[in-house]
Amino acid sequence: MMTLRLNNIPLSSYKLSYEEEFCLRKIKEATEKKNVDNISRTRAYFVFFETHPDINWAFLASMVSRNGGWNMCDLEGKWFPRALPKKLRTLMFLTFERANWLIFQDAFPQLLLYHYSTKMGQPMFHLLRFFYVSGFMEAEWNNYWRKRDGKRLMTSLIINEQNVIQHPVIEQPVFKKKVFHSFPYNFQDWFHFSSVIFPTLDGDLYGASVSGFTKLSNRIDLGKRLADILLSPELYHRFYQFAKQTEHTGSRVDYERYLKQKHLRDTPFLRTTYPVISHHIHEHQDWSEFRKIKKAWYKPIHHKRPIFLTDWYIEKQKQMRTLIGIEEMFK
Repeated sequence: MMTLRLNNIPLSSYKLSYEEEFCLRKIKEATEKKNVDNISRTRAYFVFFETHPDINWAFLASMVSRNGGWNMCDLEGKWFPRALPKKLRTLMFLTFERANWLIFQDAFPQLLLYHYSTKMGQPMFHLLRFFYVSGFMEAEWNNYWRKRDGKRLMTSLIINEQNVIQHPVIEQPVFKKKVFHSFPYNFQDWFHFSSVIFPTLDGDLYGASVSGFTKLSNRIDLGKRLADILLSPELYHRFYQFAKQTEHTGSRVDYERYLKQKHLRDTPFLRTTYPVISHHIHEHQDWSEFRKIKKAWYKPIHHKRPIFLTDWYIEKQKQMRTLIGIEEMFK
């Protein structure tokens, strides 16, 4: 159980109003309850978005979290176990899960403090420090409260989340050596097999491929491109209807059942595949105190590749299965 402390001093030692203590305890309880697995996180983001549709990042987080679940379940599906050893697949799952957990642990208190700020009619973002949220985001939330610049808030939340996972996940020694520097991971990265998909109920897939995932600026650029696709006036409603009507299970059958080219389910459901993982943070760091905010992170994005991915996705799946089949022949 997480005990609310600041600088290792318990909450009860601070002079807080009743309303402030109430907010902190309710947010602590809600974050612990929802930050259980990929399914509960995905749902929590979307439910928040439906309550506060002005915070578009919550919808983006929910849709990207769906992709995280699909990537996790791929590891125990029909194909990946034929190509990757069990130890590597377990480490890859833990990498996805750790990043998923860390981002939620940091972001969900931010969302809920915004919720309580709207209820109380005043900004409560000074309480973000009790959840070890960066000073950068405290300033950005206060800026949003004053100016209602939704586009800047979206970009700031993308910048924050990617910085949050940079040290404890991307640069974590075991993950760095065993996962990000492994041949299967780099092979997948090189050929753009990994992609973030936004499905629709009529079987169309949109999104962007992930390349150079370990580079912080690349991930921030990807997040901005994904936000631009998700919020596109022509596409937004289609993505929202998919999210509203399709339960997230972790299996790619969630959207493959809508494809015009029929697919049999070949990835499992997340909750029948993986146990609940207990996470801990041993050291809290405010990344914005030692990493400079780059001006380029706020510059407009450019889509270098087509965002319509249906045909691309089907072709890449065929290529992956062919390569796995060839690899098995040479074993």
